Amino acid sequence: MTYLEYFELHEQLVAQKATTNNRTDPAYIEYTLLNFQRIKRWQKVLTLTEEQLQWLDSQKELKVQWTVLTEPWCGDAAPSLPMMHLIASKHQGIQLEVLLRDQHLELMQEHLTGGAQSIPKLIQRNAEGQITSWGPRPSGAAQLVDDYKKAHGSLDATFREQLQQWYNVDKGRQIAEELMALLGRK
Repeated sequence: MTYLEYFELHEQLVAQKATTNNRTDPAYIEYTLLNFQRIKRWQKVLTLTEEQLQWLDSQKELKVQWTVLTEPWCGDAAPSLPMMHLIASKHQGIQLEVLLRDQHLELMQEHLTGGAQSIPKLIQRNAEGQITSWGPRPSGAAQLVDDYKKAHGSLDATFREQLQQWYNVDKGRQIAEELMALLGRK
């Protein structure tokens, strides 16, 4: 689906107090609602630098397919998907499609992160058929996850709050930089 179709699906799920794949766990439903609020906010505040925009504009031959595996309840998708959409909207050579992970498990299995079905996972195919990927989160947030797991054994509500604070302070800058690097910007 397109990003707009994904956004509309997310909005419908919130209105129905539901989430994807008939999950009934209240936590998933709550995360779906919370992430929809976050996505709406991120859509309003995310920007690209003038240098990033100029670089994108200079890439006349750029042609890539971005396929993103995600789910509406995924907290890391809330800032990442709007940034992916923003970048794709600035260059006609970037085609963005969004797939629900749990409906595309075979593709997910081909793009695991550390053996896990971590999302969002962006799979980039260039015109020559080369595949690279990004995700599930920018390197700074990934380091935060690793450090917290080492110190506490697992992630909990305290960590989720710290992670969201990290995203809020970063304002999407690291996501943008890493996605631009995936496209070839040095």
